[in-house]
Amino acid sequence: MPLITTLFFGFAPMFLFAYILYWLDRYEKEPVILLGAVFVWGMVIAAGGAYILNTIFGVTVFAVTGSESFSDLAMGSISAPVVEESLKGMAVLLVFLIFYREFDSVLDGIIYAGVTALGFAATENSIYIWRGFESDGWDGLFTLTFIRVILVGWQHPFYTSFIGIGLAVARLNRSLAVRLIAPVAGIGIAMLNHSIHNTLASFAEGLTCLFGLALDWSGVLFMFGLILWATWVERRNIIKHLHEEVEMGLISSAQYRTASSAMGRGLACLSGLLSGRYLATTRFYQTCAELAHKKEQLNRLGHRERVANLIEKYRADLKKLAPNALTS
Repeated sequence: MPLITTLFFGFAPMFLFAYILYWLDRYEKEPVILLGAVFVWGMVIAAGGAYILNTIFGVTVFAVTGSESFSDLAMGSISAPVVEESLKGMAVLLVFLIFYREFDSVLDGIIYAGVTALGFAATENSIYIWRGFESDGWDGLFTLTFIRVILVGWQHPFYTSFIGIGLAVARLNRSLAVRLIAPVAGIGIAMLNHSIHNTLASFAEGLTCLFGLALDWSGVLFMFGLILWATWVERRNIIKHLHEEVEMGLISSAQYRTASSAMGRGLACLSGLLSGRYLATTRFYQTCAELAHKKEQLNRLGHRERVANLIEKYRADLKKLAPNALTS
């Protein structure tokens, strides 16, 4: 029973948090199978690799210094931020390189990075919660659950989101300098924030603990603020870029208005679910958002044959889907 309880509190909240990120992606949903893959990467590869590498680092430092407390501090402040953010970042980088058609915006970067980090957190939280049970029984289990899920449950997505942001900035910029610096800056900021949190947690007493907690939640609120801003940008791009498709007769004015409203899209998809036209309706509005993204890329980066070809493909798809797409 304790093991089942541990796994439930380790994984269930992280699944819920991942769904919250998925829900916040209002206009252009990322493929569920791809989000599942990065979650598993974080859960298995990143968490497993980090456990091994951090343990080796800690044992090495202890062998050299003979100090367990210094070894723990070095592992938390140096090894964990570097190793864990690198391993989590690899999943985001693979999506960026291989599934580049799905990596269109800052919001996409945050979503992929956040879901990867939540997979990592699910495994890490389970380990800490189990240790709480081993040391203090059920009181320890519930105490660690409160700390790991309620107090710091969003920390890993906050750190790793900077990796996704850095890659997205590189994708959307013409400057070679920015394209080279942004990813490095992103992972550097992720590691720095992670290190600050772990260092403060090592001295978690009184005002230091409160200061660390305030700093943590300031970062989490900053991340959600970025998500809201990025969502607004996506809506602005749909309004800006799809007016041409209305003039071309590919979509109707009602479909244009629905595409630019998160609530309107939700109502249209609900109507589609009730009338048997859900797939056609969701695919239509997903394609609208993808088309707007690609037109924004063309606008920002200049003519690129691959992007131009995708725009024509999405226009052809809209022409086929429009007759069966419901409006709100």
